[in-house]
Amino acid sequence: MNKYKEVVIQSYSDYFNYLKNELITLHIENYFYGLIIISLLVFILEVLFPWRKNQPIIRKDFWLDTFYMFFNFFLLNLIVLIALNNVTAQLFNDFLGLFGMNLESLHLIDLSHVPKPVALLIFFVVADFVQWNTHRLLHRVDFFWNFHKVHHSVKQMGFAAHLRYHWMEPVVYKTLLYVPMAIIGGFSIQEVFIVHFIAITIGHLNHANIGWDYGPLKYIFNNPKMHIWHHSKEMPRKYGANFGISLSIWDYLFGSNYIPKDGKDIELGFNEDENFPDSFIEQELYPLKLKKEA
Repeated sequence: MNKYKEVVIQSYSDYFNYLKNELITLHIENYFYGLIIISLLVFILEVLFPWRKNQPIIRKDFWLDTFYMFFNFFLLNLIVLIALNNVTAQLFNDFLGLFGMNLESLHLIDLSHVPKPVALLIFFVVADFVQWNTHRLLHRVDFFWNFHKVHHSVKQMGFAAHLRYHWMEPVVYKTLLYVPMAIIGGFSIQEVFIVHFIAITIGHLNHANIGWDYGPLKYIFNNPKMHIWHHSKEMPRKYGANFGISLSIWDYLFGSNYIPKDGKDIELGFNEDENFPDSFIEQELYPLKLKKEA
């Protein structure tokens, strides 16, 4: 038991030092300033090419979503996720040890000898497919949907809405992504950084106030014109549609695509969202606090 306690303590110490280093040191894999740069670039696109021209530049909940963006991307890791991830990895490694195995022995696919662009593409596609399935799960299982409601409480779309989500969501995503990613080896930190920020950029664009669909590429890449229907309040399909994270191809392949018309001005949200809490603390505590006061 002491071993796991030490893992937790070391996790907090290491991540705190990492976060401090991110703030004071500029380097090519800097997540903190990378997020700021991507956010500013997409925000500029929103200002220059707004799809919903009547939507304010500083839209409803802009500052709430901006706080969510930094909280979920950095502080949530410090509070719980890094320690939880490292303890899970240690538990899993100890379990494998009972059979004379370790995490590295799970690497059924070693991409270290594959050309880097191909390896990155494989990593990106596999991760996105797992996340697409996880996203569907968040909509189909009531227990998970209660947490996912936080993301769907957005009433005016903008780039920062991408990272408005309940603290429980990354726990679900990381748990279900853990084993599939564990079987793929041969990646460096730099390569994971590249894949992660490609996904962040696409996610920002999907939620931005811009009317793009990328022409023929819309059948491969998720896009704002498609993703806005995922957030539609009126949805004839019980569990929703357009679950793509970075790639739309999964929705087209498995029949969960849905774009009945131009969705520029559709109402966003979910049934009875008028009773949903609208402050950060209440949303993070949801569903323990079921609804805001009338």
